Amino acid sequence: MIRKKIFSNLLLIVLIFCAPLTVTAQKKSTDPNDDFEIKGFHIDLRIQVMTPEALKTFVQQLADFGLNTLVMEWEGTFPYKKHPAISNKYSYSQKEIKDFISFCESIGIQVIPLQQSLGHVEYILRNPRYSELKEDRKDISQLCPMESELSKALFTDLFTELADTHNSDYIHIGGDETYLLGHCPKCQQKVEETSKSQLFVDHMKMITEIVTDLGKKPVMWADIILKHPEAASELSKETIFIDWNYGWKINHFGDIPGLQDQGFTFWGSPAIRSHPDNWFVTNWPTHFKNQHEFIPYGRKADYKGMVMTSWSTSGVYGFTWDVDYDVVDMVQIRNTYPMSGFRILIASYAQALKQKEPLEAEKFVLEYAKKRFGLSTGDAKVLWQFFSAKPELIKNGSPVWSDNISEMYTDYEAISSSIKDIAPKKNVKEFAHYQLMADLRMHYLKFKAIEEDYNSEKFRVEDTPALLPRLQEVMKEAEGLNVRFKDLNRGFLYDTELDEQNDIRIQQVKVLYDRLAKVK
Repeated sequence: MIRKKIFSNLLLIVLIFCAPLTVTAQKKSTDPNDDFEIKGFHIDLRIQVMTPEALKTFVQQLADFGLNTLVMEWEGTFPYKKHPAISNKYSYSQKEIKDFISFCESIGIQVIPLQQSLGHVEYILRNPRYSELKEDRKDISQLCPMESELSKALFTDLFTELADTHNSDYIHIGGDETYLLGHCPKCQQKVEETSKSQLFVDHMKMITEIVTDLGKKPVMWADIILKHPEAASELSKETIFIDWNYGWKINHFGDIPGLQDQGFTFWGSPAIRSHPDNWFVTNWPTHFKNQHEFIPYGRKADYKGMVMTSWSTSGVYGFTWDVDYDVVDMVQIRNTYPMSGFRILIASYAQALKQKEPLEAEKFVLEYAKKRFGLSTGDAKVLWQFFSAKPELIKNGSPVWSDNISEMYTDYEAISSSIKDIAPKKNVKEFAHYQLMADLRMHYLKFKAIEEDYNSEKFRVEDTPALLPRLQEVMKEAEGLNVRFKDLNRGFLYDTELDEQNDIRIQQVKVLYDRLAKVK
């Protein structure tokens, strides 16, 4: 009898200590040293839609880094059953969605769906089925908050499908950058009678009630409620606000402690890709600085979660219109380099979440370069120089800081040449993204120098033949860059997307060439 009892106790101990360590998606940390219950990452699928296989590989990487939450901005990739017009050509199947969420949960990642419900809804309003919801017939970025019955019917359908598919406690309802508040006559009248805050809150309150009725907690971007906080107290205290701060001053949008005093919970959100990042420049210094400053601030400000955003595009679109502003097609303005090239920023983010002291970017990069790529100290410093390069833009044909584009070209050429000469001992493909980024920037500056000459007051028609060979060289160079881009990202994005991204990136070169080629 005693032996049986001893054996039972031993068996119980074995079962306890040998139980799987994977935490279910809904389980929150009880460690008092854990600053953030939510250690999240946001995937933006407005463009650059990842293949199902790439999504799983990427999420496994997040789990390995210690993250526990994924915010999925599905946009047109979610296969809505009642509203199939919303889904685009890259939409996943129902089976792919369920399989992906199940995989995430099996490795301890909860999946929070993000469905915009006021602004950033071009992909919905482009369809005639939803025309009555437009705040403006030409600027279709926002729906009219006064069309409450139509909106309630639509979003009840959408959020019901999301709630049925996702097991997370939360649904993200968007709500950011609603710049058309009070624009149409009905909304103007509402603002005059009450306030912009009341207009916004009345709509978002309706949206939050849909979500809470489904047994979920609403999550909302905080910028608009911080700008117009007067009616905030009418929102459910279950609403969680995300303070997105990509490197600017604290309380950039408004008084966050004031809303916390009302009982609202806040999460924070830095970024690894955001404005003004594009194909040809990434603001690495700001993104590292953002992690260094904002994550420690989030701890002090009692934020309960942190969600890293990674924006594939600015969310601003160009349109091809038919009669009466019916949408024929829409294309994103400003593309960033795909997320495949940003592992180092994800790794630094994960490290910043783990340590109490602010992340020192240079120290982190040097250690990462040696461990991840097997680089010498000298080559590691070259990589740091690449990340430290000033992210200068060209606006209206002129450099923001430099005297001319040739100066920009010369300054960056040394960095580009140095990183090109490095031969990593391991994780060669990851390092090749940095080398491609450097070459893309040189390619861009070379074209911009040609464009600068073309737009010079001194330029005459007879000067055209001298520009054509330079443009032809840039176009030839683009062919090689396109091949490298496809080779590095094949399987991460769909093949047709890779071709589309290459076409968009070289479009401005082709436009100028076609304008000049007619002059022989």
